Amino acid sequence: MDKSLSMINEILVDIFKNILSIQHEYVVTRGEINVKNLSYTEMHTISAIGEDSSKSMSEVAKELGVTVGTLTIAINNLVKKGYVSRTKDQLDRRVVLITLTDKGKKVCRIHDEFHEKMVKATIDGLTKEEEEFLTKALWKLDCFIKDKGEEVVSRKG
Repeated sequence: MDKSLSMINEILVDIFKNILSIQHEYVVTRGEINVKNLSYTEMHTISAIGEDSSKSMSEVAKELGVTVGTLTIAINNLVKKGYVSRTKDQLDRRVVLITLTDKGKKVCRIHDEFHEKMVKATIDGLTKEEEEFLTKALWKLDCFIKDKGEEVVSRKG
């Protein structure tokens, strides 16, 4: 691997390793509520639900790339911890809707704040052209990761 590729690889690996733990620590130390009992996965589940409205279990499962069964386990834990509430859809009683509690909304806001600060720090000082170049490079990386993920899933299936 040439020097440039090696450096990019090292940076990507560092970002991957550090972002989740730093984000978690940010949410834990920034909040006015104790969230030390939340895992990374639970924080991302809260973020996927969002603070604006109720979502169905299948919508959130699809967004997170997990099965409804896997999500059900996470939601059960989040309900017990007081971050999420669960109700039946009034039009279709088979559909379970999940909504963040006030406590869950606070965590969601802090989590979103971290992401906003991270993105602003990333583009701070870049020209419009550099920002567009970075966006294109990250989009290409995202496409690669999604393609590899689909390959792995199709090989398992």
